[in-house]
Amino acid sequence: MLTGKAHKFGDSISTDHIIPGRYASLRSNLPELAKHVLEDADVNFVKKVKPGDFVVGGSNFGLGSSREHAPLVIKMAGVKAILAKSVARIFFRNAINLGLPVLICDTDKIKDGDELEIDLTAGTVRDKTNGALLTFGKIPDVMLKILNEGGLIDYVKKYGDIKV
Repeated sequence: MLTGKAHKFGDSISTDHIIPGRYASLRSNLPELAKHVLEDADVNFVKKVKPGDFVVGGSNFGLGSSREHAPLVIKMAGVKAILAKSVARIFFRNAINLGLPVLICDTDKIKDGDELEIDLTAGTVRDKTNGALLTFGKIPDVMLKILNEGGLIDYVKKYGDIKV
């Protein structure tokens, strides 16, 4: 069970919003790059986010370039999952490969600051602030195993191959 606070963003949050291009020189210094995550969408995000919190987006989250760094610095900021109405395919795969769950669900009822409880196995999001219960599609077992190991590299190190 994952619990934390929602940090709500709108539609079309791109990889440029997540890691602004002006910080491209920091790609070899990920801890420093993580200090600027999502600042073009919310200048105070890194000051507000706490370990275990969630990023909640609208439609088309993660669009743009295939920067693997984008989901990685979100994870490094302490975010435990991303919830959105829809997500760019390459962003979704990069996030899962890095061990960051991306959950597709209707995020309209979630407000900024709401306390959420997520059950990855059951496919549910309970908004403890307003009582709403949201569902997302069942995560395939192999993806749950990848997420539980912290990402694809750790999964392969432990199991040697992907068993589907």
